[in-house]
Amino acid sequence: MRRARWAGARARLTAAVTSLVILAACANTKQNVLDPQGQVARDEDRLWDIVFPIAIFFFFVVGILTILIVIKFRDKGDDRAPKQVHGNTILEAGWTAIPAAILLVIGILTVSTVIDINRKAEGADVLEVTVVGHQWWWEYEYPQHRVTTANEMHIPVGTKVNVTLKSDDVIHSWWPPKLAGKVDVIPGRTNHMVIEADKPGTYYGQCTEYCGLSHANMRLRVIAQSKDDFATWASDQAQDAATPTAGEAAEGAALFRSKGCSGCHTVKGFAVGQVGPDLTHFSSRETFAGAIFDRNNENLRRWLLDPPKEKPMQPDRNLGMPNLHLTDDEITKLIAYLDTLK
Repeated sequence: MRRARWAGARARLTAAVTSLVILAACANTKQNVLDPQGQVARDEDRLWDIVFPIAIFFFFVVGILTILIVIKFRDKGDDRAPKQVHGNTILEAGWTAIPAAILLVIGILTVSTVIDINRKAEGADVLEVTVVGHQWWWEYEYPQHRVTTANEMHIPVGTKVNVTLKSDDVIHSWWPPKLAGKVDVIPGRTNHMVIEADKPGTYYGQCTEYCGLSHANMRLRVIAQSKDDFATWASDQAQDAATPTAGEAAEGAALFRSKGCSGCHTVKGFAVGQVGPDLTHFSSRETFAGAIFDRNNENLRRWLLDPPKEKPMQPDRNLGMPNLHLTDDEITKLIAYLDTLK
């Protein structure tokens, strides 16, 4: 019986350890901080490559020594008390000087890296982008191009981007892990960071500072494009939206105003709301609602039917989009209008 119980316990222990190893091996490749794709991220990764092996080495050294000391000097009874040692100058000097030297080296490397990655980029080709955190979405302003968009930041590859970070409400934290580390977005304070992408692609990120009910639904994307493609995108985004004059799209535009959407959302040349995301070129985006939904008519229909159900919000506190109790026909017409905002 004892052997059977031990075998069962050993099997459970083996299963638990195996599960932990498998779970530890899982990685979110879309937000993998160990896969740097820009110079700033590489600088941070280089610091990690130096500090992490040192930390692991001393973790095991201290752990093993602790276990050995516990075993060797365990209580063996009053008649077997260990020999009393009253100080060892060489040992004490060693275990003080060696950690101090290691911490000094790590400190110098860390401070120099922090200074480098926080230095604002300069030059004629540097892109300026202001990020404003809202509950629960991101606003991006391009002062050089007179463009405002939401949740998806477009940047040209091989170009340093000065990111200015502000908050409209509570503390957020903006983090595109493959491009840079996280920086807090704090009300009443302006923070800065620099990002740069090596090659075209979509780089995923999210808010990493708990900011309320839908914190987990406050995601972001940085879309890196060739310089020509970015110039085309910026030029298109600076244009006013075309207002439809006939069909379901025109009826949807009328509903956009009559249902109060225009009181919250800006559509250049048509509406000047300042509460929710700018929708001037909504149909050119890949996602919506804090970048949690792919932009397609099926998701739009579900969203317009009951936004708080799809994304936890607090409309009673003016946080998030309320349920406007739209009919299926009204939703169809609003989607037709939104599809024209290219």
